[in-house]
Amino acid sequence: MSLSRQCSRTACARGAVATLTYVYSDQTAVLGPLATYAEPHTYDLCADHAERLTAPRGWEVVRLAGEFVDPGPTPDDLLALADAVREAGKPRTPPPSSAPDAEGTVEVGRRGHLRVLRDR
Repeated sequence: MSLSRQCSRTACARGAVATLTYVYSDQTAVLGPLATYAEPHTYDLCADHAERLTAPRGWEVVRLAGEFVDPGPTPDDLLALADAVREAGKPRTPPPSSAPDAEGTVEVGRRGHLRVLRDR
């Protein structure tokens, strides 16, 4: 299973290495390195589709990088994955004591900032 984004072209399962953005007002297609985040109205392309990209007649293609290669996972990606696995493996904290509060309700559970209360 790959953690990277896939090519936006239909039926292409290769990993994306470039991002395509259209500037309609200038009739320009801008092809650059893979963006950090997937944005709406942009298209992620694999190396093959990035190299073979053509634009409609009258449009200009601006290529911000000469060659697109798959960078692979970075040490930051691997550290983030390891941290997520460690966090998921931590034992859950026991529920707080079920002593009634001033209103007569008892806290029976907690999930994040939400509490599960039971009337006494």
